[in-house]
Amino acid sequence: MSSHGTPIPMSSHKSGPLTGVANVPGDKSISHRSLIFGAMAVGETQITGLLEGEDVLDTAKAMRQFGAEVTDLGSGEWSVHGVGVGGFAEPDQVIDCGNSGTGVRLIMGAMATSPIAATFTGDASLNKRPMGRVTDPLALFGCQTYGRSGGRLPLTLIGAAEPVPTRYTVPMPSAQVKSAVLLAGLNTPGETVVIEQEATRDHTERMLTGFGASIKTEETKEGRVITLQGLPELVPQTITVPRDPSSAAFPVAVGLIVDGSDVLVPGIGLNPTRSGLFTTLREMGADLTYENERIEGGEPVADLRARFSTLKGIEVPPERAASMIDEYPILSVVASFAEGKTIMRGVKELRVKESDRIDAMARGLEACGVEVEEDEDTMIVHGMGPGGVPGGGTCATHLDHRIAMSFICLGLACKNPVKIDDGGPIATSFPIFEKLMKDLGATILRANS
Repeated sequence: MSSHGTPIPMSSHKSGPLTGVANVPGDKSISHRSLIFGAMAVGETQITGLLEGEDVLDTAKAMRQFGAEVTDLGSGEWSVHGVGVGGFAEPDQVIDCGNSGTGVRLIMGAMATSPIAATFTGDASLNKRPMGRVTDPLALFGCQTYGRSGGRLPLTLIGAAEPVPTRYTVPMPSAQVKSAVLLAGLNTPGETVVIEQEATRDHTERMLTGFGASIKTEETKEGRVITLQGLPELVPQTITVPRDPSSAAFPVAVGLIVDGSDVLVPGIGLNPTRSGLFTTLREMGADLTYENERIEGGEPVADLRARFSTLKGIEVPPERAASMIDEYPILSVVASFAEGKTIMRGVKELRVKESDRIDAMARGLEACGVEVEEDEDTMIVHGMGPGGVPGGGTCATHLDHRIAMSFICLGLACKNPVKIDDGGPIATSFPIFEKLMKDLGATILRANS
């Protein structure tokens, strides 16, 4: 069922050429960080283009509970009057982060080195996800955790009264873990050092620099070494949130797989730690062009134009996984319409996302006639060529917004309709998804329509 109410069964049907402009929402990762860093600055941070999905709104609510003044000014414009580094007040209610793994892990890091306590929970999906990967390094600062076995929500954090600077090597590619440790380091004297062996999205490092923190990144034999000087006074900023590449993946995908389509997706962030999907699609032979390339708010941005293409299966380099980890579900859909096998290795992180995304996509694609092989760390999709997927299946979404949207996209190019059990979770990250797709010409129906 949906994370926030009654399930919304939906179906998608073979559609004519999809054409037009797809204005996707603001970047979710940058939206979360804008609110959190704004709350830790002294003064007013102004944000334009904030993603107003449920995940980000839950983070805004949490920042209010920690004492920041967060105001929705309308039309994606927000104001955050921060309380400064170390200025969080103890919340008097449980912090409910809904479906957001990014939100809860970053917020835990932000409060872990203040002498306050906070209890965190989420929806049924979030409460199954591993939090030990964050609470373990936060314990090195002196933070204490009490809760369920396995480090899962609900749990209570008691922040360190006298935090100890930490040097931590992230054991898996995870921007959330890296960011949680860096946020904890803000209110810790001395230097906090994070080492990652595979580069992950670097929005936290970029934004900390913009807010005035002293942070440097070096490439060494150990890996990427990030050093943060503690106890800065963060300076409020004016932030324009670029449009989300993870959301752009869906209209780009249907532009490539629906016969005759030509879709323009403007203003997409192309941070190299986030753009692996688009590189992969071009290697598959996609007619995907970058137009009007520019820099906005320190991030590379371009307008993406996707035209229907005859695609070939490839092997995706495993070292690219960190730059496209959220995009493998929609890539597996695109791969279904390619010629030959698409091999995705190094993707075990998909097993601990909002759902087990390898299993969810494999079962749904098989229900629609696509052959899929998998093991713990690999997914192989046997493509059926343009227009070659039978469809006709009903796919379980497992409270996962990206699984739901991926199967909706699948049905737009299949011979027979594709059904999903619940489209409700889509609102967590892409509340305008259904309307945007219909405006391009997609046929998407709700069960009661």
